Amino acid sequence: MSYKSFTGALLVALALSSCDDTTDSIGTFITGQSDQLQVSAQSFNLLPGESVKADSILSRSTKAYLGCMIDSETGSRVTADFVTQFNLLENYQFPAKEKIESRMDGEIVADSCEIQLFCDQLAGDSLATMKMMVYEMSSPIEEGVNYYSNYDPFADGKVRSDGIKVGQIYAMANKTDNGGKRKVTVKLNQPYTDKSGVTYNNYGTYILRTYYNHPEYFKNSYSFIHRVVPGFMVQHVGGVGSMAQIGSTLLNVSFKYKENDSIINGNLSFAGTEEVLQTTRIQNDREAIQHMLSDNSCTYINSPAGIFTRLTLPVDEIYLNHETDSINSAKLILPRINHQSQNSNNWNIPQVLLMVSSDSLSSFFERGKIADAKYTYLAPYAATNSVNADANTYTFNNISSLIAFLHRKKTDGLRQDPAWVEKHPDWNKVTLVPVTANYKTSSGTNKLYQVVHDMTLSTTRLMRDNLQIHVIYSKFQ
Repeated sequence: MSYKSFTGALLVALALSSCDDTTDSIGTFITGQSDQLQVSAQSFNLLPGESVKADSILSRSTKAYLGCMIDSETGSRVTADFVTQFNLLENYQFPAKEKIESRMDGEIVADSCEIQLFCDQLAGDSLATMKMMVYEMSSPIEEGVNYYSNYDPFADGKVRSDGIKVGQIYAMANKTDNGGKRKVTVKLNQPYTDKSGVTYNNYGTYILRTYYNHPEYFKNSYSFIHRVVPGFMVQHVGGVGSMAQIGSTLLNVSFKYKENDSIINGNLSFAGTEEVLQTTRIQNDREAIQHMLSDNSCTYINSPAGIFTRLTLPVDEIYLNHETDSINSAKLILPRINHQSQNSNNWNIPQVLLMVSSDSLSSFFERGKIADAKYTYLAPYAATNSVNADANTYTFNNISSLIAFLHRKKTDGLRQDPAWVEKHPDWNKVTLVPVTANYKTSSGTNKLYQVVHDMTLSTTRLMRDNLQIHVIYSKFQ
């Protein structure tokens, strides 16, 4: 049989992935009597899916979240706050000390100091009255450590008990910067005492004087974070109705200096960006989560850090009487159940689901893996207004590689240990996780480079029962 004929046969086989009937004559039709490729299709029922509590997720998003919202569909209440650090360019230069005009009793001072939080997206009511508290960290959160969304810097002793503690009431309406982004400003102009007991008129003065006394502390971000500004905890302490996605934070220090006989208003800005750690803490309503977990009419996907869906793949059934066949396609369609109420405050529908083996869930995110379409898969949501025949669903078009891998894993395991299945009860289970898939364009092609947990407010229900996986086999006669 020629390569060309074989390729054509497989293409026809894949095109029949939606068929349920056995197609005994296809191989004869394609390849001729002397060289037959037999193609068949079969559907298998899945065990009922189950909702599983996420508990916590790896908090490794480039965005931070702040606020509190209640989902009108599920009654779930989510609160978010975050820790931010500030980036420093290599060998960051301040004006020469003798040029500083802002002074008090002959000593350099800052005219003002503030933290600005910039909102990329807002869920909820921009007029909702919210309250935050800003705390100074006593030591930084560290690179190389996996911080999860239930991480509590207070319990970990990372928040300085006698440091900055500033409350701020805010609403996100009409507070925009020149670029049109909503922002919240927190002033740090009260007297500040550093860890060695020295008191300054404000936090900015502490930064300025530290620079002129120890410029080596400002040689890079690591030194700056560990020797000068370890970061801040921005905690939600009051209000319900808005959740802000914080794309960046700025620490600004303002002062005056002389340049060419002119007095210039100077401003030093240190940015909290993806170059330094930002971690979001998520607190879910336990009672609401438990109510969803006990709902046997469906399964849930709920983010952030709420609920995943777990499925059991019928691997043994798929291979029964097909041990020598090739699996060309294995398609799984997950119908979504519409919201029970069409409320404008309903949370978003998760836009992308990741399928990953349940026993590899944590390692996938901790190792920074991406979906490879071999063992892990992405399924975008097909909206109800989509021209796709599978609208209002999540479709995993071909998970045959994963099924083959799981079958091989079990076979090899039993060969070494007859009790392997009992020791690996989740061997054929997969977990569906809401994620954000980030792409970058290279040579005109979008390339997936990052998959992280979806930290936005989203929820949906999936059909729990009557799920099927559609398989196409092929073998040479």
